[in-house]
Amino acid sequence: MADWSLSTLLTQLHDDIERQLAFARKGMEHPVVKGDASEATWLKLLKTYLPERYKADKAFVVDSQGHFSEQIDIVVYDRQYSPFIFTFNDQLFIPAESVYAVFEAKQELSADIVRYAQNKATSVRKLKRTSLPIPHAGGIYAAKVPMPLISGVLAFESGWTPSFGVALDRALKVNSTEGLLNLGCVAAHGHFYFDPATQDYVYRSEGKAATAFLFKLIAMLQMCGTVPMIDIDAYANWLIPDAQP
Repeated sequence: MADWSLSTLLTQLHDDIERQLAFARKGMEHPVVKGDASEATWLKLLKTYLPERYKADKAFVVDSQGHFSEQIDIVVYDRQYSPFIFTFNDQLFIPAESVYAVFEAKQELSADIVRYAQNKATSVRKLKRTSLPIPHAGGIYAAKVPMPLISGVLAFESGWTPSFGVALDRALKVNSTEGLLNLGCVAAHGHFYFDPATQDYVYRSEGKAATAFLFKLIAMLQMCGTVPMIDIDAYANWLIPDAQP
């Protein structure tokens, strides 16, 4: 049997993502190009390592009442049970019911970026998510309450010293429940998450932050279960002239 090392495999995973983020940060001068490279690197990580039931893309989120979120850098959504995904002029639009998580991906974490991510999360959480009873062989399951949305922010470096100090904690806690950031990662320093049990943030400084973030996200997604059964008719109403909500 080959002499494999799980620790070595996980280290390689982190080293690969950190190299790509470092290149996006230091190897490109144009801010738009750098930002696009950062988004692409995090998207590649999630597309490669999340279970197949999840998809990750840059997208807008839309609800059955015709409301749209702001454009989100990374939307993690269900594809197995999503009846439709819209594409228009190369832009992706995902029904609110199908969304598990949203993230903003930037080069450097700051108070402005935290606030920006909170506002993006709010624009998604304000959308209506339908849920229908689920027929099964023995009867009907009650309509599932839509799972709480996971939201967060991703960066390579931090503009603060220390990275996970009072300034970050203050920035994370000033927003409303709709803008709550559940999970974040600064690849060069560590990751953090909101603990519902203590109603406080937990900060983990570590050398393999991207890997730790990925595993924490998967654990949180597991707790979400499956997306609710979408009310297709609520969206279909928009096909009928003058019948919109």
